[in-house]
Amino acid sequence: MQVDFNDYGQTFESLTFRDVGWDGVDALVHLAAIPGPYLAPDAHLFRNNTTSTFNVFHAARAAGIRNIVWASSETILGVPFETPPTYVPLDEESPAVPNSAYALGKLLEEQMALQMCRWDCDLKMLGLRFSYVKELDEYWQFPSLHEDPKLQDWNLWSYVDARDAAQAVRLALEVELKGAHSFIIASPDTVMSRSTADLMNEHFPAVPVRGELGEHGSLLSIEKAKGILGYLPSHTWRDEKLD
Repeated sequence: MQVDFNDYGQTFESLTFRDVGWDGVDALVHLAAIPGPYLAPDAHLFRNNTTSTFNVFHAARAAGIRNIVWASSETILGVPFETPPTYVPLDEESPAVPNSAYALGKLLEEQMALQMCRWDCDLKMLGLRFSYVKELDEYWQFPSLHEDPKLQDWNLWSYVDARDAAQAVRLALEVELKGAHSFIIASPDTVMSRSTADLMNEHFPAVPVRGELGEHGSLLSIEKAKGILGYLPSHTWRDEKLD
């Protein structure tokens, strides 16, 4: 069904629609949005994304849907990192630093979820802070970044395979939780062939490093998602033939 989620009436009808063999919506995965910064003028992007998300959240609650998963974003953490991060690996306790209209909208969506769960203690609303989502056929681009790490330092060289992002959605739907929660969803490695320590020493030498990074360890922590959701990403560009 094609729905304009900026129209509350259409949104509510889509979530309460009944047909033969379909007697209602058990859970909701909300991915509808302009999917990144600078893909539309700021005011339009902000209005589109925040209004549609409010309509989806509000209509879902009115329709009795209590299990809601939606796409938040790594941009809340400070992407693009023109100002260095406060520490690495960044985690869900890192301060919100929205640097675009898109990121600001995602932060407000997380705040919407927090307040709606305060209104209704039976709600479960999980925001997945997806990193740079990549399909298998996009991995050929990564070697071109290796000669110039500045091309990807805007998000600390992070990414997530689309198949692992899908795993995170399924796990988020299945987990027994109440309330509003956010989770960073990234790959455990970077897009780079150089070690993470070398990248940090060259590009962000003054940023504190908390714990061991591993040779190619991501600078976005997925420990919360692993511990609560059971998220175990299993796909990496390093396993693919990129000729």
